[in-house]
Amino acid sequence: MLSVTDIHAGYGRVEVLKGIDLEVGEGEVVCLLGANGAGKSTLLKVISGLLVPREGSISFAGRDISKVKPDDIVRAGMSHVPEGRQIFTTLTVHHNLLLGAYVHNKSKSELEQLYTYVFNLFPILKQRFASKAATLSGGEQQMLAIARGLMSQPRLLLLDEPSLGLAPLVVKNIFRIVKNLQANGIPILLVEQNVSAALTIADRAYIMETGRIATQGRAGVLLDNDEVRKRYLGM
Repeated sequence: MLSVTDIHAGYGRVEVLKGIDLEVGEGEVVCLLGANGAGKSTLLKVISGLLVPREGSISFAGRDISKVKPDDIVRAGMSHVPEGRQIFTTLTVHHNLLLGAYVHNKSKSELEQLYTYVFNLFPILKQRFASKAATLSGGEQQMLAIARGLMSQPRLLLLDEPSLGLAPLVVKNIFRIVKNLQANGIPILLVEQNVSAALTIADRAYIMETGRIATQGRAGVLLDNDEVRKRYLGM
């Protein structure tokens, strides 16, 4: 579904990504781990078109999207749920969700079907449908951010730190929903600081260190490797 090859990218003169290779297959949850500043969020921005790579190529569902604009990448079937949620707090839950579907020009009946889909995943959003997003709790705002991403009916979902700053019970629910999405056939590239939880639900993982892939493998194998746990995962 996604193939990243020899990607170099950065900001100004600073090179953040230094030759990244990464793949996400159909139906996989692939976790991207590493310390703060390793380049994880930058990589997601490059993949979703928010940052143009200096070198390398990105293939999504067989199409080269290395120089494609973000809105066209969304139309092609990729959705990026960024770190920090970045919902529109002055708008209602309804209008945040509506913005998630804007690229596809859905009919009223099609929108109703999408609302039903996300409400089945996040029942609280149905209750808060007319509420301003600013009045939601942190966990509810994260649910809204993911639901907004799902409104575009993605073929691939990029999730950046979905559990950041949330209570343990909410985190458990977020990871349950990630597995639910995978069961429904949506592959996911997940950036996550909660290493043990992420590796428990992931199929494979890549560990980044200073802009490069330090190691990769099956999630369970990495979680059971004492050297990897101590050197890269702080466990």
